[in-house]
Amino acid sequence: MNMKKYFFYLFIGFITLGNLYAQERAGSSFQVVPLGIKGGLDESNLSSYLVAPAGSRDFICADAGTVRHGIDIAIKNKIFKESADEVLKNQVKGYLISHPHLDHVAGLLLNSPEDSPKNIYAIPSVVGVLKDNYFTWKAWANFTNEGDLPHLDKYTYVYLQENTKKVLANTHMEVTPFILSHGPSYQSTAFLISHKDTYLLYLGDTGADSIEKSTYLAQLWQKIAPLVRNNQLKGILIEVSFPDEQPEKQLFGHLTPKLLMNELEQLNQLTNLEALRKVPIVITHMKAFGKQEITLKNELKQRNQLGLKLVFPQQGKMMNF
Repeated sequence: MNMKKYFFYLFIGFITLGNLYAQERAGSSFQVVPLGIKGGLDESNLSSYLVAPAGSRDFICADAGTVRHGIDIAIKNKIFKESADEVLKNQVKGYLISHPHLDHVAGLLLNSPEDSPKNIYAIPSVVGVLKDNYFTWKAWANFTNEGDLPHLDKYTYVYLQENTKKVLANTHMEVTPFILSHGPSYQSTAFLISHKDTYLLYLGDTGADSIEKSTYLAQLWQKIAPLVRNNQLKGILIEVSFPDEQPEKQLFGHLTPKLLMNELEQLNQLTNLEALRKVPIVITHMKAFGKQEITLKNELKQRNQLGLKLVFPQQGKMMNF
C-alpha cells in the first residue's frame, strides 16, 4: 500500500471513530431505541427497548413484545442503515425478559426461527414459564438449551439472581435485577443496566407497593437513591398503564399517574429534588389510545408537582441519556 492510500484510510478511520464516540463527547451515556412502547391491545407496538452504550451498536433488548416491526420502523426513521435481518441477528446481542406475559415476549417467540444464537437473561421464575409454556414442542419449537427435547440450542438461558450483577455478553454492559410485584404472587423484574459508572433503570410491569402489599419498589428506591444523588442514574423507564379512573381491583399489578407520582415522591425523600429532576422519567406500557391516552398524559402532567422530566417515547425514535 502506498503512503497516500495509507493516510487516506487512516483519516477515514479517525472520522469513523470520531462519529462513534460523538454522543459520548456530547454527554450521553446510553442510547435507547423503543421497538414497542404500548401494553397489550396493539400487537405491532408492544413493550421492547434496545439499549446500548452511547456510540455502540451492541444492544441488549429489554423485553421483546414487538421486535421485527419495531426494527422496521427504526430503519424508516434512519436509526439503522442495515437491513432488519442484520440488526436482529448481529446488533441485538441478547434479551432481558422482565416477566413472561405475551406482550413482553411475543416478538422473541415469533422471531426465534430467524434469529441468531444469543442469551436470554431472566430470573428463575421467568425462565420457568418460558421453558415450560412457550419454548415447548407443543406450543412452539424449543429454540433453547433446556426443557423439551430436542433442544435446538439457539438461545441460552442465563439465570439472574436478585441484587447480583451479571455481565451482558458482547455489550460492554452489566445488569443487576430486582424483583417487582405484578399482581398477587406474580413476579416481574426491574433491570439496573450499567456501563462503566453510569446506570439506566428499566422496570417491567409493576404495581405500587401500597396496592401490592409489598416493599419491592421501596427497596429498589433505596438501592438507586445514591445513584440519583451522584448523577449516575441517567434515566428511569417505568410503566403507567391506566388513567386514574381505573378501579383498584382492575389494575392487575399496574400503575396509574397518581400511583406513579406517589412512588416517585418516596424516591424523592431519599434523594434531593434537584438531582431527581435531572433524571428523565420515561413512561412505558400505556394501555391507552385516543382520548384515553390524552387523558392519561394530562393526568401525569397535572400530578407532576415535583417538576420531573417526563418523557413519552415514540416507536422507532432514538432516545439518548
